[in-house]
Amino acid sequence: MVKTFGLGILAMVLSMTSVPAAERPPALPLAVDAAVEGKAEAAGTRQAFDSQAAAGDYLKGRLRVTAGRFDLDLVDAAGRHLRRLAEGARGVSEFQFVAERPDDQFVVHAWEPGVYTLAIEHKVMAADQLPPQPDYLSPLIAGVAADLAAGKSTDDFWTMVSTRGTPLVEEGREGHKIVTFLGRGAKRNIRLFGAPSGDHEELQRLGASDIWFKSFEVPDGTRLSYQLAFDVPDVPGTARDRRVAILATAKADPLNRHPWPADAVDAYNQDSVLELADAPPQPWLAEKGSPKGKSERLSIESPILGNRRDVTIYRPPGFDPADERTVLLFVFDADQYLERVPVPRILDNMIAAGALPPVVAVFIANPDRAARARELPANPAFADFMAKELYPFVVKETGLVVPAVRTVLAGSSYGGLAAVTVAMRHPEVFGNALSMSGSFWWSPPGTPEDRSEYVAGLVAAGPVLPLRVFLSAGLFETAGGGTTGILETSRHLRDVLEAKGIPVTYRDYAGGHDYLVWQGVISDGLIALFGGERP
Repeated sequence: MVKTFGLGILAMVLSMTSVPAAERPPALPLAVDAAVEGKAEAAGTRQAFDSQAAAGDYLKGRLRVTAGRFDLDLVDAAGRHLRRLAEGARGVSEFQFVAERPDDQFVVHAWEPGVYTLAIEHKVMAADQLPPQPDYLSPLIAGVAADLAAGKSTDDFWTMVSTRGTPLVEEGREGHKIVTFLGRGAKRNIRLFGAPSGDHEELQRLGASDIWFKSFEVPDGTRLSYQLAFDVPDVPGTARDRRVAILATAKADPLNRHPWPADAVDAYNQDSVLELADAPPQPWLAEKGSPKGKSERLSIESPILGNRRDVTIYRPPGFDPADERTVLLFVFDADQYLERVPVPRILDNMIAAGALPPVVAVFIANPDRAARARELPANPAFADFMAKELYPFVVKETGLVVPAVRTVLAGSSYGGLAAVTVAMRHPEVFGNALSMSGSFWWSPPGTPEDRSEYVAGLVAAGPVLPLRVFLSAGLFETAGGGTTGILETSRHLRDVLEAKGIPVTYRDYAGGHDYLVWQGVISDGLIALFGGERP
């Protein structure tokens, strides 16, 4: 709508006050899609038009001025001003309103001689103002919605769900599937923890039924773990307080047939798995009866960091410290990669199959959560601990001395960030980095916004380092909440490494920030770095 201020006194008085009926020109009818052209011979000229609308009707129209300037007002039957729709208009002004009474009129008032066209282009009667029918992504949900509208119950739907399990999977556009997460019988809400969107998604209730649902179109190769949170409380406090309240009720989906881990102590400590047919294989996870390595838990005091932590050293079957083929692997977040992701079993299977040479693995525990957040994100002191304290400790315990080209740092999230930054600080000790969904969005406090990709900046500004890097990210780890996503920052770091001449392998996975994905990525990364060697 065009508005020009500086209205003349005469125009304001004439348009804002009631005009006696005897002085008002008769209202001309104005039908929908029947534009009327008007001409003002002098300033102050007024012409009324009958809107022909009933109370509650929605009208949308256009005032086109080809010469002069005009106001367009809405007035009642007595000529009293109700609303200004265009002011001092030139060119084209669009307007829309809801009629309050059946005798409302338009009044076009001229500021100066001129020509205009007035048209009502669209009218929706009050009885026809209905919300559009939902456009359901899932054909199955669309079908049950139609059944509910026809008065049917949800019994047949839930019988089908009990046979198929959840989430429901239907064909989507080429290369994609439609996946629908379901919940039943919640009172207030159901939230999806681990959604393909990367956010905590609200399931929608289907009418007044007992069906709650949320549909997504995802790539055919999707693999993810998730939980459902029923009736999450709305707690007072900050946005974060309300967000973390999801953990109070989040648990494995009771209708999903693929819990992970299967032997979890309860459903609240368990996820549910969605794994589509084209998800990349994870062939090294299952127990295969392979010869088993030996693991030993030790403790190390760090004068550099001023704390103590546990480390677990895995020695492969038939370990020989003199074997020059041996790879020395350091893995951050020991609790997750010894239990949730069974790296020792993965290594047993890969070594037995000849997919890798012998591997000694060192699993590094965090003293506590606060230490993890302090130490892993690009902390020079932690990097020095790794190179100057932990590495000599491992050499002493195992008798294994390997060159940097046969050492590799591996981790996910902050651990993926640490894998790259520790190797960058001490490439003379650690020659390879395996980063799974590394937190490359991270930057030190106070970093300028245009320098937020801190690690990429270090690579670009630094020398060419004798490193090899494996990077991975999930397609669902995109930007959100004002932070650049892991997917975008990982791809950018790949580009910077390539431009710098540092060898890098990069892979996308149709998943999120998820140990279910990483339990396959860690073996993919090791094969990319060392799998071409003859065992």
